[in-house]
Amino acid sequence: MTTVLTPATPLTAADRCDRCGAQAYLRVVLMSGGELLFCAHHGRKFEPELKKIAAEIQDETERLTAVPASSDTEER
Repeated sequence: MTTVLTPATPLTAADRCDRCGAQAYLRVVLMSGGELLFCAHHGRKFEPELKKIAAEIQDETERLTAVPASSDTEER
């Protein structure tokens, strides 16, 4: 997916997928002016269609595999 190059407000646990209600990791800003939020699964599923209508796509799916800074050294 195309990632937003301009600074954007980070997605939080309160941001939910518009399709299933799971935590959102993608924000799609539409050319028509609105925005849609998607979990990683639905973001991948709808990627071809979203690219056609998106002005920007903020992709934070890398957070799903990030190791927390508070984890033990052995877990990193």
